[in-house]
Order: sequence, then C-alpha cells, then structure tokens
Amino acid sequence: MVNTPTKPEIKAASKETVLTPRFYTTDFQTAASLDLSAQEAELKVMLQEMQADYNRHHFVRDEAFEQSWEHIDGEARQAFIEYLERSCISEFSGFLLFKELSRKLKNRSPLLAEIFQLMARDEARHAGFLNKAMGDFKLSLDLATVTKTRTYTFFPIEWVIYTVYLSEKIGYWRYIIIYRHLEKHPENQFYPIFRYFESWCQDENRHGDIFKALLRSQPQLWNNWKARLWSRFFLLSVFATHTMTVHERAGFYHSLGLNATEFDRQVVYETNETAGRAFPVKLNTEHPKFFPRLHRCSDYNMKLLEIDRSSEPIVVKLIRKLPWITAIVWNLLLVYLIKPIDTEALRGTVR
Repeated sequence: MVNTPTKPEIKAASKETVLTPRFYTTDFQTAASLDLSAQEAELKVMLQEMQADYNRHHFVRDEAFEQSWEHIDGEARQAFIEYLERSCISEFSGFLLFKELSRKLKNRSPLLAEIFQLMARDEARHAGFLNKAMGDFKLSLDLATVTKTRTYTFFPIEWVIYTVYLSEKIGYWRYIIIYRHLEKHPENQFYPIFRYFESWCQDENRHGDIFKALLRSQPQLWNNWKARLWSRFFLLSVFATHTMTVHERAGFYHSLGLNATEFDRQVVYETNETAGRAFPVKLNTEHPKFFPRLHRCSDYNMKLLEIDRSSEPIVVKLIRKLPWITAIVWNLLLVYLIKPIDTEALRGTVR
C-alpha cells in the first residue's frame, strides 16, 4: 500500500520576543559608500569561493528522510519543531537582508552587490531545507506571509556588520559542535538533518569571514575607544541571547545527548575567541563571574516565561516581570564592566 503524503499544515510564526530572530533593514546609501580598498583583494578571493558554490549539491534530501517521524513525539517533537522554526526564520531573515543589499548596491558597489547576492542564495537554500524538514512533521512556514507581517528593525550599517559577523560565527560554532558530538554519538542522531551540519557551518564560516573583511576595511569599527565599547556591547548581546535561548530549549539539546549549560559555554567561548581576530577586544570569558552571571540571567528569563504562561491580566504580568527584567539588566551591566581583553595589543604577538 502506498502512503499518500498529506499536505503540511501552515504554521503561524511564533510570537516575536526579545530573543526571537529579527528582520533587519539598514541605511543602503551608507552601505554603498563604504570604502573597501583596504580589504578589496580579500573580498575578491571570497567572491570567487562563493561563485564556486562548493555546497550547491549538498542540500538535497536523500532517502533517509523518506519515512514516518511519528515516533518523535511529545516534548521532544515540540522542542525540535521550535528549533527548526527558529533556525528557518533566522536563515530567512539573512536572505531578505542580503537580497535587499544586493539590489540596492548593484549600481554603486558591484563587488559587494554580487557577494550579497550569493550570500542570499545560501541563506535561501538553508531556509528552504529547514522548511522542508518541518514538512516532515506536517507543518510548514508561509515565508511570504512572514515577510509581510514581521517587524523590521533598523540598524545602521556599522551595527549590521558587527551583528551579522557575530551571528554567522556563532552559527558556525553551534553547527560544528553539534555535528562533532553526533559523530561520536550517532545513537543520538534522531533525524537526518544533522548530517548536513558540516557543510552548513562551512557556509556560516565563509559568510562570517566576508563580514570580518568588511569590518577590518572600516578603521572606525576597530581602531578607537567607541569601537571597543560597541564591540563589547554586541559580543555581550549575542552571548546573552544565546545563553537564554539555549536554556529555554534545554530539552532539545538533551535529546541530542548534550548538556545545555556545557554546550552554551563552549559555543560562547569559541565564538569569543574567533571574534578576537576581527574585533579590537574580546570578552574575558575566563573571569570567575562571567558565566555565573550569564546563567543567572538565564534563570531570571525562565521566571519571565513562567509569568507569560499565566492567565493573569497584562498589567499584573508586567508588574511581576519588572524585578526580573531589572535583575537581568543589572547582571548584564556587571558582565559588561568586566575588563575586556585587548586583541589589537595581542595581534602582533606570537602565541
């Protein structure tokens, strides 16, 4: 008997929160005016890599997907669907930003326009692959509708360079750590998508390298005191978001045989070390208060989630939330004030 595939149900995108992936727009005029001369040779080399498209045949579903996934049920199923949705929205957000940058820069900065066009290609490929995975669980995101209904956040191009660099590099470390773990523990590989994470993280790493070249081409982003303050801010923002998100979804990481706290610690540490190659400073993750304060913020965030799930009036919820929000902000401020490590000073030393 042949099983007739059922049409996936269109899933409404989850409610936007501080921690959900956002859609961004920027100042395209300023982006087109960037002087790339200091890193132009490097960018041209990376453009050639993007044109080669080493992963063009990789994101093709094989026979391993052609089965029922009803045995993944309960909390594990819900946690995995949330993971797929968040990842899909994140990749689609990158696609929209890069596509628009490519379109707006086409006549004024052809090199960047082509790079962004090819990055958009990669992000669309990732988002489509994730959405097909959701289809295996009889759900699908209507990305056209998400495009029209999602809130767009404006970031100056300088902020875009900082944040996209970090999001691509932290994405690399998330994917490669999961991939390497499952290589050692194949019994925890409950769905075929994880086998694709090695090529996936190669795309993330390449995108991050492109944004590193953009960052280093703009001296104002790394050679003054303002750049040091902004670097600390964006590093901390990305790490705090990662820590709270990972602990919100601890069940998913447990299903992979990973300890959420240790996974978070490793991703943050490795991303921080990588960022030191681009940013003028990196955070002192070895400081005894660094991770405890981040984890404290994660605990307070869980309190906020409990309040959100209650049936109390919105005003009551807000009043109950204020002490926890204040505690998160205070702990993040204390982490921010931990003296960072000057990577520019280390750049000329042999280690």
